[in-house]
Amino acid sequence: MTEQVDTQAPELNAEQQEALRQEWIREHFQKANRFLAEKGVIPSKVIADDSRYLAPYVAVWKMESKQPTKQTFWVMSGDLPSDYVDVKVAETARDALRHFSMMWQMKAENLIKSGATQDPTQAKFAQLLVSRAESLYQIQGDEKLWG
Repeated sequence: MTEQVDTQAPELNAEQQEALRQEWIREHFQKANRFLAEKGVIPSKVIADDSRYLAPYVAVWKMESKQPTKQTFWVMSGDLPSDYVDVKVAETARDALRHFSMMWQMKAENLIKSGATQDPTQAKFAQLLVSRAESLYQIQGDEKLWG
């Protein structure tokens, strides 16, 4: 007779789940800040009331940049490529997800039409864009998440 070992992780209580969620939010807030900084945009503040998080998948931040060219952006981070757009393209975080979804579908199609996907790295990137764009579209369309 062999001894069976329970290989499943123990269930997390509500407090532990919330701690993990908060850690994920902090990590992806920092990721969004680094991403903007790499693009030459220095964030000055996040507008938390308009930002949304669906850990561990996606966070959409509404962020303002510093003077002298103060601008506001929707910044996305999570289990997908980070990206950002001017806040003028979408009124809400939900609208921003829809915009990113459509934008990524078009980027992937442009890569395919241009022949860039002959390069295996570009082909993989185009597939990633399509996959994540479809997921974003499903998330933004799910009424249960936006009630």
